[in-house]
Amino acid sequence: MATEKPFDAVIIGSGIGGLSTGIILARLRHRVAVIEKNPLPGGLMRSYTRDGVDCPVGVHYFGAFGEGQPLRRMFDYLGVTDAVSAERMGRDGPIDRYLFDDFTFDLPEGIDAFAEALEAAFPEDRRPIAAIIGNLRAVADLQNSLSFLSSATIPFLDRDLFLPLAVYLTKMDCSARLRSVLSVASRWMGLSEHDCPVIYHHLALTSYLLSAWRLRGRGSDLAEAFISRFAGLGGSLICNDPAAAILTDSQVVAGVRLASGKVLRGTRVVAAVHPKAVLAMLPEGAVKPRQARRIRSLVETEGLFAANVAVDARTHPALPHNIYRLHTDREGWISDGVFYQLRAGVEGQNLLMMITQSPFSEWRRWEDTTTGRRGADYQQEKIRRAEGLLGKAEEIFGSLAGGKVIDAYTPLTLRDWVNSPDGSPYGIMRSVRQLPVAAALHRAPLGGLFFAGQNALAPGILGTVLGSFQAVQQIMGHDSFDRKVFSELFAGKGP
Repeated sequence: MATEKPFDAVIIGSGIGGLSTGIILARLRHRVAVIEKNPLPGGLMRSYTRDGVDCPVGVHYFGAFGEGQPLRRMFDYLGVTDAVSAERMGRDGPIDRYLFDDFTFDLPEGIDAFAEALEAAFPEDRRPIAAIIGNLRAVADLQNSLSFLSSATIPFLDRDLFLPLAVYLTKMDCSARLRSVLSVASRWMGLSEHDCPVIYHHLALTSYLLSAWRLRGRGSDLAEAFISRFAGLGGSLICNDPAAAILTDSQVVAGVRLASGKVLRGTRVVAAVHPKAVLAMLPEGAVKPRQARRIRSLVETEGLFAANVAVDARTHPALPHNIYRLHTDREGWISDGVFYQLRAGVEGQNLLMMITQSPFSEWRRWEDTTTGRRGADYQQEKIRRAEGLLGKAEEIFGSLAGGKVIDAYTPLTLRDWVNSPDGSPYGIMRSVRQLPVAAALHRAPLGGLFFAGQNALAPGILGTVLGSFQAVQQIMGHDSFDRKVFSELFAGKGP
């Protein structure tokens, strides 16, 4: 059964990438439908509640949200800024505290402050620090101008920015300790120093140095802000009915068939989901064998294990900064670590979040199970790991006696929620080796098919929203996009 009137665009996925794309197109008076396989829209924006405590999933903190900064400008255009309640970090102390085995480094807000902190901590590295800070400033200027979205030529960047971070830092002759500090930002995207292109590292780092923010209240409030805005612009949101197939006609998309059998007609389909999931929805032969092989060969960033613990708010008050406990090898490269965030909860309880790397292979035993049906042994393994993390956390926070593990999630949890093949929250690995393959996704394998969100450009809120604007640019063409969208990004809040 098909809808009577075709849509101008059908978007698969209702995370921040899909909803941002939907809002932009709806603002431009396109008739848009967003499809979500889960009962609730919002993807990794959405949080959940355990024992009355709100537990974030994908939004722990974000950057560049200050007045006039890139993410704020895009949120202003989308019309969601006023509905987002956030608090700024780093005003009276660090954004992050990095705890290494033999030293501590506090990450401040601002490139100038960062340069001063690096020079104070590593006086023997003044020459490489000066060069790196110079490149960070160039990338910050690029980011602030949103040049990624303009048809104008992107200014020249140092060619070294396209090297792997480890190669770049070695070439700069950085000390082992400086390498350790600078490597942390690559982990924000699920990449090691050996895989992360310097340009991605610098974009992530400068976004937080511009300003770092944390949501107030429930994480799901962010999802609701986007959902409400999309609905207010006349967008159609279809939940609990997964996209089963992308329909084609003479090598051009013709719409989407849902699991229920309902057909949404349209000559543009925007995939704000993983490229491998999209490939599975296309008819046999719709994509050239070589293109299909390249998509199937994409390697994911590694998964995460997260544990949420309710702690006594009197003995463990909320911290205004994040903590990373990190271990390195002799050369300063990070071998493993844990991210901690101690945030306000409810009724005398605060939330201690602990997140660490956990490859999908560690959970393969339960690969063929689904959420809520994995058995007692799976639950016991989650508890064992969570309690192990809790024991290590006491080395930082002191006694956590009385702390209660209220929930934990694994790569399998994320795989089932957002349909990421290996449960990676960061999608495909944007390593130097994979950049050409990832870039090829912008040349859609089928007429009328576009990729949006983090798998189109970069992970994180900023990278995901940029990817959505970029998808709309591809739909509209450069000139029309510059005229109707890009110019308004610098003209204040949209209607």
